[in-house]
Amino acid sequence: MLRNSYNRFFPTPKFLLLPSFGLDISDESIKFIELVKTKDGIKVNRYGEKKIPAGIIESGKIKDSRRMEEVLISLRKEEGLRSVRVSLPEEQVYLFNLRLEKPGLENVREGIELSLEEYIPITAQDAIFDYELLSEDEQSLKLQVAAIPKNVIEEYLSVFKNSMISARSFELEAQAIVRCVIEKGDLETYMVVDFGKKRTGIFIISRGIVIFTSTLDIGGAMLSSMIQKDLKISFEEAEKKKKEYGLKRNATNTEVFSVLLNGVSVLRDEIEKHFIYWHTHKDEEGKDRPPIKKVILCGGDSNLIGLSEYFSVSMKINVEIANVWVNMVETEKNIPEINFNQSLAFATTLGLALRDFEHD
Repeated sequence: MLRNSYNRFFPTPKFLLLPSFGLDISDESIKFIELVKTKDGIKVNRYGEKKIPAGIIESGKIKDSRRMEEVLISLRKEEGLRSVRVSLPEEQVYLFNLRLEKPGLENVREGIELSLEEYIPITAQDAIFDYELLSEDEQSLKLQVAAIPKNVIEEYLSVFKNSMISARSFELEAQAIVRCVIEKGDLETYMVVDFGKKRTGIFIISRGIVIFTSTLDIGGAMLSSMIQKDLKISFEEAEKKKKEYGLKRNATNTEVFSVLLNGVSVLRDEIEKHFIYWHTHKDEEGKDRPPIKKVILCGGDSNLIGLSEYFSVSMKINVEIANVWVNMVETEKNIPEINFNQSLAFATTLGLALRDFEHD
């Protein structure tokens, strides 16, 4: 029987009523959040971030298991974490569409296994995958497949087990973010840009499904480093100037504005490249793709002053900052527990925890 979501690599039985914790692991830190259901909607019970020393995780791969376990054990003791939903690093996940012919097809997973090596550079034996049904007709099934090297998943499972924290599920960052920033039931096509500290994720979602993902080694830290180098100041001072001035041009901000413009224009070009490709190339079946309605920005550095306006004007498309509370609370009636700027950095974590409320 086909499942309706590929992002359940290791699902937990639904009868287990556990706290709804999301855990977003990057190379630099772990963000966590706990959601609870109240009469006013889903609310944040607690949240936080713990730094990960350099060299423990690189490009989403755990390089030092022992030290990673120490970080998780410390987090468990400090916050009482017992059971969490975890994001998978986009750099390690392969996402592709696959059409399987129905005649002769006895088992969908076996059919995917036989085709896997045509699409990804690892063998079926060395991969863990899941899939989602996109469409079907009398002759075939159109699937979206997500695959990740088995050793990457096993490493994550091992460190969680040794830290005595149960990993209830692993999920793509993109899918978690989409659950958080796209209103439930919205089937339009959007581009989501997750502008983080060290990297940027670009995702295209259509009919509630992540169709495309790309990760760039461009982030807010790069912009701060550019200011640091150009103005010959400390990184901390550069970070402060970046947040204070952003892309706001005035007599006192010409140098910072010029440096930031050079940096964000590189990101703009990458976003525009994917945007244009989507609209000028047909899908695998030779059909026109649905137009992207707008670009949605999230991530810790997406609140850079003037960033959404710059993208919108220079690319001539509708660009807006995400509302991460769209599926949780009515912000007009209830003030969220996390301020707006912080909330953008917790989009993945919020989306992970929201999964427990998907069918409410």
